[in-house]
Amino acid sequence: MKEIASYVREGAMAYLKRQYTVVGKIFIVLVFLLSILAYMGVQNPFVPVAFLTGGIFSGLCGYLGMRTATYASNRTAWAASKSLNKALQVALRSGAVMGLVVVGFGLLDISLWFLFLNGVIFTPEHMVTGLKFLGLTFVPMGIDDHQKLIEITATMITFGMGASTQALFARVGGGIFTKAADVGADLVGKIEAGIPEDDPRNPATIADNVGDNVGDVAGMGADLYESYAGSILATAALGAALPSLAGAGQMKAIIAPMLVSAVGILLSIAGVYMVRTKESATPKTLLNALLLGTGGSSSLILVILAIMAYAGWITWGVFGAVVSGLVAGVIIGQSTEYFTSDGYKPTQGIAKQSQTGPATVIIEGVAVGMFSTWVPVLTIVAGIIAAYGFAGGFHNFASGVYGIGFAAVGMLSTLGITLATDTFGPIADNAGGNAEMCDLPKEVRERTDALDGLGNTTAATGKGFAIGSAALTALALIAAYMEEVKMWLGRMADKSPDGFKQIGDTLFYKSHVPSIIHEGQKAVDLGHATIRDFVTAYDLSIFNPILLAGLFIGAMMTFVFCAMAIKAVGRNAGRMVDEVRRQFREIPGIMEGTGKPEYAKCVEIATAGAQKEMVVPALMAIIVPVLTGIFFGVPGVVGLLAGGMTTGFALASMLNNAGGAWDNAKKFIERGNYGGKKSECHKASVVGDTVGDPFKDTAGPAMNILIKLMSMVAVVMAGVTVAWSLF
Repeated sequence: MKEIASYVREGAMAYLKRQYTVVGKIFIVLVFLLSILAYMGVQNPFVPVAFLTGGIFSGLCGYLGMRTATYASNRTAWAASKSLNKALQVALRSGAVMGLVVVGFGLLDISLWFLFLNGVIFTPEHMVTGLKFLGLTFVPMGIDDHQKLIEITATMITFGMGASTQALFARVGGGIFTKAADVGADLVGKIEAGIPEDDPRNPATIADNVGDNVGDVAGMGADLYESYAGSILATAALGAALPSLAGAGQMKAIIAPMLVSAVGILLSIAGVYMVRTKESATPKTLLNALLLGTGGSSSLILVILAIMAYAGWITWGVFGAVVSGLVAGVIIGQSTEYFTSDGYKPTQGIAKQSQTGPATVIIEGVAVGMFSTWVPVLTIVAGIIAAYGFAGGFHNFASGVYGIGFAAVGMLSTLGITLATDTFGPIADNAGGNAEMCDLPKEVRERTDALDGLGNTTAATGKGFAIGSAALTALALIAAYMEEVKMWLGRMADKSPDGFKQIGDTLFYKSHVPSIIHEGQKAVDLGHATIRDFVTAYDLSIFNPILLAGLFIGAMMTFVFCAMAIKAVGRNAGRMVDEVRRQFREIPGIMEGTGKPEYAKCVEIATAGAQKEMVVPALMAIIVPVLTGIFFGVPGVVGLLAGGMTTGFALASMLNNAGGAWDNAKKFIERGNYGGKKSECHKASVVGDTVGDPFKDTAGPAMNILIKLMSMVAVVMAGVTVAWSLF
C-alpha cells in the first residue's frame, strides 16, 4: 500500500515541480512588464511585489495540501479495512489540511500586507512629505487619513492578481492532466479491455490517481485561495471608499471582512470534528454526516456574528449581507447535490437512458446540466438583491455594493470545512485505487467506493460554491475597479497642466477647480465623486455601443476558453489512449498479471501535454482585458467583466452539474443497477462519464477563476486604461 501511494506521490510532485517551473518563468516576465509600467507612472509600484506574493502563497497552498493528500490515500484505505467511520474521518481530516491551509495563508497574507502598508509605508511623516524610492512614488505627498486607507486597500487588491494567475494555471493544467489520464484509463481499460477501474494492469491507472491530486486537490486549493482572498480584498477596498465613513468607522469597515473570515476559520475547525457516521450508512446518511459539519459551522458563525453586531463590532446591515451569502451558498450547494447525486431523479434518469446507448446518456446529461442552472442563477440574483438591501443600498449605493462584497465573504466564511469536504473526494478516490491495486478485501473497496461516490457529490457542491462566490466577488471587483479608476483619474489630474482630467462632459479635478467650464460641462471633485458620477461620465449604459462590444467579448471569452480547455483534454486523452493500447499490445503478460505496465510513460504524457496546453488559455485571460482597456476604455472593460461574469456563471454551473451527474450515473450502475459492471448500460455510462470529465474538472472549474482573473487584471491595469485608452 505504501509502495503504490509512493508512485502516486512521486508523479504528483514531479508534475507540480514542472508546473511551477513553467509558471515561475511566466511570473518573471509579468513582473518585469509590471515594473516597466510602474516606472512609466501608469502602475502602482507595489504591484510587482504584491503580484509575486499572491502567486507564491497560492502555490504553497497547493503544494502543502497535495503533499498531505498523497500521504493520506493509503492511510484511508487502511482505515477502511477497520470501519467506514474511520476511513471517513481520516479522509476528511486530511482534506481539512488543504482547507485550513488555504484560509490560514489567505488571511495571513492579507493581514501582513495591511500591517506593513499601514505601519511602515503610510506613516504620518510619509503622508506629509511623500515617499519615493528608486524613482517610484510609493506614498503621494499630502494625503489625509481617509485617502491613506483607500490607497492601502487599493494596493492590496493587486496581490489577488498573482493568486488568480497561479490558480488559473493550476486549475487548467491540473484539469488537463487528470482528465486526459482518466479518459484514457476508462476508454481503453473499462470498455476495450473490460478490466475494473484502478486495475494495476492498466498502464494509465497511476497517472489517473496522480491526476486526482494535481487537479482536484492542488488545483481546487489554488482556485479557492484566490476566491477567498479576492472576496476579502474587494470588500475591504469598498469599505475604505464608503463616502460617509471616516476615522474609526472607516477602519472598522476595512477590518470587518477580515474579522468575519477569522471567526469562520475557528468554526471550520470545530465543524471538522462534528463529522462521524455508522457502519451501515447509506449515501444519504454519509452526506448528512458531512452536512452536520458544514451546517454546524454555518449555524455557529451566524450566532457569533449576531453577537458581534449586537456589540457594535459590525453593523446589522453587514450581518444581513453575510446571512444572504451563507444562505445563497447553502441553496446552491443543495441544488448541486440534487442534480448530481444518484439518490435523486436527475442522475437516475441519466442512468436509465443508458438502456438505449451512449448517445441518449449524453443528450440527457447535457439537458440536466442546462436545466440545473436556473436554481443557482435565481439564488445569486436573490442573494445580490438581499445583500444590497440589507446593507442600505436602496438609500446609499456605495453601502449596498459593500454589502454585496460581504455576501461573498459570508459565503466563503466557512471555506475551511467546505474545502475539506471537497478535497476529501480525491483522497477517497485514491484510497479506492490503492485498495484495488493492493487486492484488499472486497468490503474495503465497497467502503472506499461509498466515500468516493460521496466525494463526487461534495466535489460538485464545492465547485457550485466556488462559482457562486465567484459571481459575487466579480461583482464587487467591478465596483472596486471603478474606485481604482477614480484613484488614477486623481493622479492624472494632478499631473495635467490644466489640473483636471476630462471624461465626456465631466471635468474631474482633485486639487484645482477648473477655471473655465463650458456650457454642458460639469466639474466634479474626485474627493467626493461617486460611482454614479463615473457611470454618467463614461456613459456606462447598455445603449453605449462600446460597452455593448465589451459585453459580447466577455461572453465570447467564456466559450472560447472552455473550448480550448476541452480540446486540450481531447488531444491529451488521444495520446494517452494510444499509449495504453501500445502497452497492451507490445508488453507481454500485462493482462495475465505477469508483465508490469510502464506507468511512468503515461504520467509523462499527461504532464507534458498539460504543461503545453495550459499556457495559451491562461495568458489569454490576462491579455484580453488589457487590450480591451486600451481599445475600448473603461466602458469596454466594464462590459467585458459583466459579460464574462454572467455568461461564465451560467456556463460553469451547467458544465459542473452535467459532469457530476454523468459520473454518479455511472457509479449508480456500477452498484448493480441496469445490469451492473461490464454490462452494455455500464459501457454507455462510461462514455457519458468521459464526456463529462473535462466538463466538471477542467472547463467548468476554470470559469470562476477566469471571470475573477479578468476582473483582477482590469483592476491592476486601471492606470493603463485611464492613461492610454483610445476612447
